[in-house]
Amino acid sequence: MTDPKRKGGIQSVLFACKYNAIRSPMAEALAKHFFGQKIYIQSAGVKAGRDIDPMAVAALQEIGVDCSRHKTRTIFELRDTEGLNFDLIVTLSPEAHHLILEMTSSLSANVEYWPTFDPTAVQGSYEKELDAYRQVRETLTQNIKQRLSSQPLWSDDMEV
Repeated sequence: MTDPKRKGGIQSVLFACKYNAIRSPMAEALAKHFFGQKIYIQSAGVKAGRDIDPMAVAALQEIGVDCSRHKTRTIFELRDTEGLNFDLIVTLSPEAHHLILEMTSSLSANVEYWPTFDPTAVQGSYEKELDAYRQVRETLTQNIKQRLSSQPLWSDDMEV
């Protein structure tokens, strides 16, 4: 059996955002839904102190993905418990991107920045706010499927 990592395949992914309460847990749940049998997937945030956002849970439940049991954690907690030795680290917020770049400066880490809208910026009716979370869900779904579908970690046409 050929080792997929030797062919450049992605075996582990970390999604990181500001609080690990909306964007990164949504990305983690979606990636596990689509690729959880093949890829080790985790998420973490820059800051502590928030629980999973109920609107993020609702947006994912609409498509049959459950993240209601997600326990938020910081990048520092993750680093201390299992390290940051992921094949791919995807940052979803500027705060996470800057911190991950600092923390992985001495590692051989593939860090990608996927700027992802913070749906809490939308104010209005429940439906209007939920639409913002749906938009994040759809953007993440598209990006995750495109990036993790049998694509190598590195390829000649990718920027490094």
